[in-house]
Amino acid sequence: MKMAAPDELFCWEGEWGLPSVSTDCLVVLAYAQFAGAPLKLHKISNPWRSPSGSLPALRTNQKETLSRPSDIIIHLRKQKYNADYDLSAKEGADSLAFISLMEEKLVPALIYAFWIEPKNYVDMTRRWYAEHMPFPLNFFLPGRMQRQQLEKLRLLRGDESLEAGEELEKELFRDAAECMNLLSQRLGSHKFFFGDSPSSLDAYVFGHLAPVLKSKLPNGKLQQHLKSLDNLTNFCTNILLLYFPRDGRESSSQKTSPQPEAGDFDHVPNKRRKQFLSALVALGAMLSYALLTGMVSIQHVQQEALEEPPDMETIGSHDHEEEGDG
Repeated sequence: MKMAAPDELFCWEGEWGLPSVSTDCLVVLAYAQFAGAPLKLHKISNPWRSPSGSLPALRTNQKETLSRPSDIIIHLRKQKYNADYDLSAKEGADSLAFISLMEEKLVPALIYAFWIEPKNYVDMTRRWYAEHMPFPLNFFLPGRMQRQQLEKLRLLRGDESLEAGEELEKELFRDAAECMNLLSQRLGSHKFFFGDSPSSLDAYVFGHLAPVLKSKLPNGKLQQHLKSLDNLTNFCTNILLLYFPRDGRESSSQKTSPQPEAGDFDHVPNKRRKQFLSALVALGAMLSYALLTGMVSIQHVQQEALEEPPDMETIGSHDHEEEGDG
């Protein structure tokens, strides 16, 4: 039975020819494409505009909100959008085993490479989120996201005293390279991991490897190893061409220079003027709060924003094309 109305998916916007910069968002986007799920997509750069306050987020037509990729995929399967329908029992078990392997061996290295390694974090990750988030969130949300990722890495490693350094990097990147090698061996010369159609495993592998392949990390050790595995590199490239061709075209044309976006002033002058005035008001408020109570007030503002779903719901479909502007 088909859904009466499409579910709504909120994801981080894309960059580098990818439909999203977020691994979790990429997993969900890829699975939805593979399964043919008709989702109403909102690409945004402000997580507080999602129904859960985080990204990705799926708002079902029953007004239920799901955030974890695994929960979103289970929901889509219940709606009869199942990319694993043709898998045998053994293939299903293999799929779960490789997803667990990625969680154990690959995810910690990705967290380290994007969020912990100092040069990568400062020069690319924090810069990207700060440039794309609306003011004043761009001042404190990237740092908060980094702390959340560090906590996730500590939980995955079972090490509360985890510290960035050469030894940790070597160990994490060695595990990640081993995981990539095993994935490469499993894929072999095939187009997808199981037969002629992509499955949930393909979505997970693509979601985790595509950012490594396409991003501009200053410390590119993981990328160098991935590029040495031709079949995995081709796998990511083929999925982008087959299922996300528009993002690749935008990357090669519109996004070569950030300057054309200035043309937005011609189309929505009132919106820009309001944003500018709001920024001035917010700056004054932030400075006053900082002098009086420090960063506590920012946490308070954050909590209030999360507790006001009606404001987020008004984002709706009529303006989601401009949501990336915040």
